[in-house]
Amino acid sequence: MVVALFYAFLVGGPLAYGQLTPTFYDETCPYVISIIRGVIAETLILDPRIGASLIRLHFHDCFVNGCDGSILLDKTATIDTEKEAFANNNSARGFDVVDIMKERLEGVCPGTVSCADILVIAAEESVVLAGGPWWPIPLGRRDSLTANRTAANAFIPGPRDTLERLRSRFTVVGLNNNTDLVALSGAHTFGRAQCRTFIDRLYNFNSTGLPDPTLDTTYLATLQQLCPQGGNGTVLADLDPTTPDGFDNNYFSNLQANKGLLQSDQELFSTPGADDIIELVDIFSTDETAFFESFVESMIRMGNLSPLTGTEGEIRLNCRAVNADLAGKDSVLVSSV
Repeated sequence: MVVALFYAFLVGGPLAYGQLTPTFYDETCPYVISIIRGVIAETLILDPRIGASLIRLHFHDCFVNGCDGSILLDKTATIDTEKEAFANNNSARGFDVVDIMKERLEGVCPGTVSCADILVIAAEESVVLAGGPWWPIPLGRRDSLTANRTAANAFIPGPRDTLERLRSRFTVVGLNNNTDLVALSGAHTFGRAQCRTFIDRLYNFNSTGLPDPTLDTTYLATLQQLCPQGGNGTVLADLDPTTPDGFDNNYFSNLQANKGLLQSDQELFSTPGADDIIELVDIFSTDETAFFESFVESMIRMGNLSPLTGTEGEIRLNCRAVNADLAGKDSVLVSSV
């Protein structure tokens, strides 16, 4: 009920944010959400990280020219793929799972569901399957015809960002730099991060030759054992050491205990003078409902950043390539509407 009220307040009607509406596929592909949910559920059996990986794809897509599926495009002679941007290279994952979703949807309702909408639905369903909130998903996005690696390098938040830098990155894409920032950072309540993304905090923070002083000393020792100097930088650590695969508010309690894994996490609680941000961390740590409500509101707002609708873009038949590049291949090219 609360989530529904938040949704009504945000969108104010079915045509808010252009032409996006939760009922967009009711007639043309009524089982779209259940199909995507099924693929995620199957994958979670062997890959408990996949939910966090899918929501990360959605985040990184929306921070680059809006939520248009551009992150899914492979490199070609004319496309400089976002997959090779700093924040995504050897890090972003789940593309093969999106391929499975798209293949199944094409088998049921060909040329109908955009890759951009697949990412939005996959993010919401990943949260639900991990025990988080449900919300009506505004749908009807179309897919971009190109990617933008330069913008990906410029706009996607990074694990070493200061709070000032994080605020700037959120503001420039059209999100607010307090509630949206803190609520969406709460997605780090599940998933993993590679040692290379935080190892400087363990041994040589800001070139001091010392660990990050905001790290809890016991947690520091645990991380140093997992990530020794000169060790394998791809070893994984839980973003939330308390409940690593559940979507809850423990992320914020971890920050209060100086157990934020990434610098960009701990900055939310340990930056002097950031009273508005610290207050939100305190609220969300004690009131999971407040976190869920704010998270839903911020996810809807992020999902509606500069969507392509109507006749803009296209409905890709393969999420990795624009339709023009599929011409001449073995599969029949179905024109998108």
